Amino acid sequence: FARSLGEFGATLMLAGNIPGQTQTIPMAIYFAVESGSFQEAWLWSLVILSISLFSITAVSLWQQERSEKIEKNYISLLPHLPISPSPIPQSPFLQVNIQKHLPNFSLRVSFTADRHTLGLLGASGAGKSMILRCIAGIETPSAGRIVLNGRVLFDSQEGINLPSRDRHIGFLFQNYALFPHLTVAQNIAFGLPQSTPKSAVKRQVESQLVSVQLQEWGNCYPRQLSGGQQQRVALARALINRPQALLLDEPFSALDTHLRSQMEQITIATLEQYAGVSLFVSHNLEEAYRVCQNLLVLDRGEAIAADSKQNIFEQPKTVSVAQLTGCKNFSHAVFVQSEQNGVNQIKAIDWDCILTCTQPIPLKLVQIGIRAHQITFFSEVELAELKNILDNIFPCWLAATSETPHRMTLFLKLHHPPASSRDYHIQAEVFKEKWRVLTDQPFPWKVYLDPLRLILLE
Repeated sequence: FARSLGEFGATLMLAGNIPGQTQTIPMAIYFAVESGSFQEAWLWSLVILSISLFSITAVSLWQQERSEKIEKNYISLLPHLPISPSPIPQSPFLQVNIQKHLPNFSLRVSFTADRHTLGLLGASGAGKSMILRCIAGIETPSAGRIVLNGRVLFDSQEGINLPSRDRHIGFLFQNYALFPHLTVAQNIAFGLPQSTPKSAVKRQVESQLVSVQLQEWGNCYPRQLSGGQQQRVALARALINRPQALLLDEPFSALDTHLRSQMEQITIATLEQYAGVSLFVSHNLEEAYRVCQNLLVLDRGEAIAADSKQNIFEQPKTVSVAQLTGCKNFSHAVFVQSEQNGVNQIKAIDWDCILTCTQPIPLKLVQIGIRAHQITFFSEVELAELKNILDNIFPCWLAATSETPHRMTLFLKLHHPPASSRDYHIQAEVFKEKWRVLTDQPFPWKVYLDPLRLILLE
């Protein structure tokens, strides 16, 4: 604001300069200097400096008074709110029930999180990061309620919306957000209260440096560190205040494969020791599975599944959840018949085959699926030895392949040879050792869709 008062072009455009009628102070100074009236120029300079200083002082006092009023209001609304960070309870608990209107969709989620790391999994733009920002107080939900360990952080009906600094939450961003002019130690210590004794600051910073394996880098600047090291500094900074909740927003996305693996191991070890609530945002399936114990699957702002990671991946209930957890093979399905021994038969319409499965049939069966890495190939010799396996074995032909450093994705046509590379029914993933064995076998290959691996979807 003070700069704008003295900025030549801005004030000229804002106030105007009609000859003989109006004149801005910067223009008066300019003309006085041009005409050699330096005494007049100094006078106007002192005037504009006084106006600027007065404006800054008035705005600062107004902001201070406003902050004190807001703080008093929060204290009156929440008499139980601690003035200083309270210790993490033995059974930490986060309850979120919020709505947030976004340009493309409305975010509506309701979930709880405890000591076990909760992963928010979904495609880009599903609302994962927005949920973290609402919990941290960076964004304000349109409606709802957020409670952390019994403290109300946000309640639209009661008019409660604690500022970020009072929520006792650590936030780890994907872009590090380190201060380039501060050393590693100063970055880590930045979040500590100013009243903390220097000896305590030094002790806590050294402890955090050891925990992230950066004890020799305390006096270095962020520009001297690798991406993985910078992210470790950000993690230490988020934890130094012992936050009651730790939010990690795709913390490995900016790292290369090697650094990503290192940082992942450090994060897993840190979260195992962390006693508070932790939320981990990712759209990487394997990463979320390794880091988190529980998962919340999101699709365009809606929570479509919430369970342990094992149940989410092994027993998805809907097509959307199965797709988000990496299943690539789907077919519309209808129930055919049920036998006395508990074996059911289902017709996979898109694959043109009858499949045997041992799972209970959903009331609203829509599709059937199977993951690409769970498809098995048998040679004629192996089939002769496995006489008890008769169901769910079909002839197939290879339509196309896709190669990665360690695996091959095979696009297979069941029952008949393919007409083109795009004419296929299912995808199978095999290691290259198995691929070399398959290439020595004549067509048709024998593919086995294990009844225990079939996914029945509503």
